[in-house]
Formats: sequence, C-alpha cells, structure tokens
Amino acid sequence: MPELMAIALFLCLCLALMLGYPVAFTLGGISLLFAGAGVLMGLFDPSFFGALPSRLFGTMNNQTLLAVPLFVFMGVMLEKSRVAEKLLESMSQLFGGLRGGLAFSVLLVGALLAASTGIVGATVVTLGLLALPTMLRRGYDPALATGTLAATGTLGQIIPPSIILVLLGDVLSNAYQQAQLRMGIFSPETVTVGDLFIGSLLPGLILVGLYLLYLIVVALWQPDKMPALPAHERGQVSVVRLLGSLLPPLLLIAAVLGSILAGIATPTEAAAVGAIGAMLLALLNGQLSVARLREVSRATAEISAMVFMILIGASIFSLVFRGFGGEDMIHSLFQQLPGGAFTAMLLVMLVIFLLGFILDFIEITFVVVPIVGPVLLMMGIDPIWLGVMIALNLQTSFLTPPFGFALFYLRGVTPTEVPTSAIYRGVLPFIGIQILMLVIVALWPALVTWLPSRL
Repeated sequence: MPELMAIALFLCLCLALMLGYPVAFTLGGISLLFAGAGVLMGLFDPSFFGALPSRLFGTMNNQTLLAVPLFVFMGVMLEKSRVAEKLLESMSQLFGGLRGGLAFSVLLVGALLAASTGIVGATVVTLGLLALPTMLRRGYDPALATGTLAATGTLGQIIPPSIILVLLGDVLSNAYQQAQLRMGIFSPETVTVGDLFIGSLLPGLILVGLYLLYLIVVALWQPDKMPALPAHERGQVSVVRLLGSLLPPLLLIAAVLGSILAGIATPTEAAAVGAIGAMLLALLNGQLSVARLREVSRATAEISAMVFMILIGASIFSLVFRGFGGEDMIHSLFQQLPGGAFTAMLLVMLVIFLLGFILDFIEITFVVVPIVGPVLLMMGIDPIWLGVMIALNLQTSFLTPPFGFALFYLRGVTPTEVPTSAIYRGVLPFIGIQILMLVIVALWPALVTWLPSRL
C-alpha cells in the first residue's frame, strides 16, 4: 500500500504540472497532502518531517548553489550589453558570402554565447530578434531558420557554464553520498559542479560540430533554402572589428572556464568572476547604468527565487516519496530488470526524454534525478558520465513540442506569417542530432570521463 501511495504521488504531481499550476507550490503542496493522508491511514511516519528544517536550511546555505544567481546575473547582463549584436554583425560579414553563411554565423555566435551566459531563454530571444528577420528577408527557409535558432539557443544547456549543470551537480552530489552510505562506503570523494563542467566540454563541442555538419549538408544539397548574402549587404570584413567583437566574450570565457579548468577557482568563485566580467563588458559598450543594473538585478532575483522555491518544493517531495518507500521500490525494480545497469540506464533516459515533452528541465532535475540517481550510482554507473547524459537528454526538452521552452521563446519573436508548425518542423532534425549525440556519449563514455581524469 505505501508503494501505491508513492506511485499515486508521482502521477498526481505530473498531472498538476501539466495543468499549469505553479511548480514550486505544486511540488510542496501535493507532497504535504499525500503525507497527511498517509499519516491518517497509518502509511507514513510523521517523524520524517523532523529532517525537513535541516534540509531546507542546508539548501539555502549551500555554497555550490550560490553560483546560480551569479551565473544568471552574468547571462542577463551580457544579454543587455550588445555583445551578441556586435558578434553577429562581424560573423555575418565573414561568412555571409557562403551559402548558409548566416546560419553558420548564428551557430557560432550561439556557441560563444552559450559559453558566456548559459541561459537558454536569453540566447534564443537575442538571436531571434537579431538574426531571424535578416534570414527570412534573404530567402532562408522559415523552418530551417527557426530550427537553427532554437537549437543553437539550447547549447547553453550543455556547454559550460550552464545553470542546469550547476543544479545537476548539486543533486548528483547528494545522490552520490546517499549511494555510498547505502553501500557502506565512506569516501571523501564526490562529484562536483566543476567535474560536470569539465566532462561536458568535449560533448558540447562535438554537438556544435554535428549541428554545423548538418547545416553544411543542407547548404550543399538544398542551396535554395540557404542563399548567400549579396555583396552590398555583407560589407568589408574588418579584422580589427572582428577581433574587437570576438575578444571580449573569449576573454570572459577564458576567465570563467579557464579558472575552473586550471583549478584556480571553484565554479561559484568563477561565477563571481563572470558576473564582474559581464559588468565590465557592459561598461565598455556603454550599456552600464544605474537603471540597467537595477533591471538586471531584478531579473536575477526573480529567476533565482523561482529556482530556489522549486528546490524547496522538490526537497519536500523527495522526503515524502522516500517516506512512502518509493526509493526502495525503484531500487528493487531496477535490480529485477534484465540487463542490469544498461537496461536501467536506458529506461531512465527514455523516461526523462518523454517527460521532457510535458515538464520543464528544472522540474525533471529536482523530481526525477533525486529518485533514480542514488539507485543508478549504486549499480556502478560513473556519476560524471551520468550527469552529462542527463544534461544532454534534458537539452532535448527545450525543443520537443508541445512545451519546449525554446519554441515558446522563439515564437514570441517570430513574425506572425511564420506558422508554429514551421518551427516544429525545423527543430526535428536537431532533436535527431541530439539523440545521436546521446548515443555517441553512451557508446564512448571516455568523451566525458577522459578530461576530468586528466585534470
């Protein structure tokens, strides 16, 4: 009977989220209702709530999660500092003479923004406002243009610094400690956000290469979908202007990621460096003022408050789910699956992919990963590889209709003459590429584990 309550809790939670109720309060509220019903029915031990205050205090006192508002601040500030606009203009001059040159420029600028901001919404909206009107005016196929913009914007999910990698790092760190305790191992080693940043670097770069390869193939086989810019629109390529556009974000990337890779700074400290660097870039571009600082700070506070409220609600959910014996039920189920760890991992990846059609990546991270993470780690799966696989899988949730957030962001800045169906068609090849990347990383785990082992 308690296991049935755990299943009903999960199903009711998914149903309420699909109906559009606020995530944080839905997570906490439904969990408390089920816990109350469980106490009345004698199926839930109320002493579990004794651990709740320390859990919540631990969440708010977590130094790792301090990186979230700092990276958000960096991303929002860069969005306002016109870095993307200058980059796109320079790249368009450089590649505009090629078939598909505009799409190549969007992809490369998006990759640089992903390594600078880590915020999908800001990247998609910025690129959509800057590049989409020109692409449509120059005769680009609407589906291809919107698909490229949406997929490029999601690179911020896997290329560090990424907010999802920060959240996954914290969740997997807790899951790793639980797995070790349940196996009777007391090792000081754990998985960190820095490990996930380093492990995701090569897969992120390979994914950019696969996107670029797809665009090159389309440009060669269907050139009418990606015409070159006429000479009078390209202008002369200025080396000084190109370097002036490229150097600031590259220096910021080097400061943030370089300090982590070199072991000089933790991700939290690197996030602080990035926040200061973003303010300096805004100052150099004449975009820093008291009003702008107030605007960015307000947006940062809103996004950070949302993330932490969801995290608090998820803590209540995981506590109640464990109280009903849900974690033991999942562990027993995975142990009975034929094929062991391989089948369990395949099942988890499939569930996360399907949930991505209806739930946000934050909800999946805080609801699903704490449930399956300890069990998978107890089966001997490498925590860094697991984290990067989940991040790659969650990246598809931004593109999969009907609730792909990148699709919503892009729809908001797309002209009305471009139908929503064109956006959906455009992202399908990129979803296929992301699934292919998942298969590649599954077959060659060293793509994730090699660099962290060397550093």
